[in-house]
Amino acid sequence: MKKYLAEMVGTMVLVLMGCGVAVSVGCNPVADQASVIATALAFGLSVVAMAYTIGGISGCHINPAITFGVALSGRMSWKEACSYMISQVIGGVIGAAVLYLITSSAGLVGTGANDLQAINEAQTISVLGGLLAEIFFTCVFVLVVLGATAKTNGATNNFAGLAIGLTLVLVHLACIRYTGTSVNPARSIGPALFQGGTALTNLWIFIVGPLVGGALAALIWKIIDPEKAEK
Repeated sequence: MKKYLAEMVGTMVLVLMGCGVAVSVGCNPVADQASVIATALAFGLSVVAMAYTIGGISGCHINPAITFGVALSGRMSWKEACSYMISQVIGGVIGAAVLYLITSSAGLVGTGANDLQAINEAQTISVLGGLLAEIFFTCVFVLVVLGATAKTNGATNNFAGLAIGLTLVLVHLACIRYTGTSVNPARSIGPALFQGGTALTNLWIFIVGPLVGGALAALIWKIIDPEKAEK
């Protein structure tokens, strides 16, 4: 139970801090690039902080896409993976609830929910474009997680949390323009529930896309895994 509680707390912190910064700075990928950098750093630093806080307890997945990729790679049982994912979603909802309480009390609007981003006043990113962005950027992120935490990496495992956090910063910088960057269903579900509107209508993109991306990363890792090559 401690592992599941750790995943819940870690995901809560990720949503509260990452989405909290996005709301605070008014993240706008078109008109305010500084806010994009701030948001990307917030999510990356949240992962680094949690990795060195709960990594020794649960491995600090705090992301169903990562858990899905890890399970497909044979590193954990499906029973445990399902419990991880449920804990992560609960944590994301709690984090979003706390953020909603703070922002609504302060007179701010929004919970940093993911959605298809505006191209101009009349157009938004297409569903296909958003889905592809979530699939491929999640694939890169989960692939880094699988590689950075592999036994074949030896001493570099000590820096896995830093590598994963910095990769999440990079992924945000590349993906925010398309979807606000999810690559994490638990990060998207909670904020969408409280924000509603198109964020809730398009929520399926931020569940399906990351899970497909996580599966793709697991497939790629199975092919290039040095440990399997040695066997």
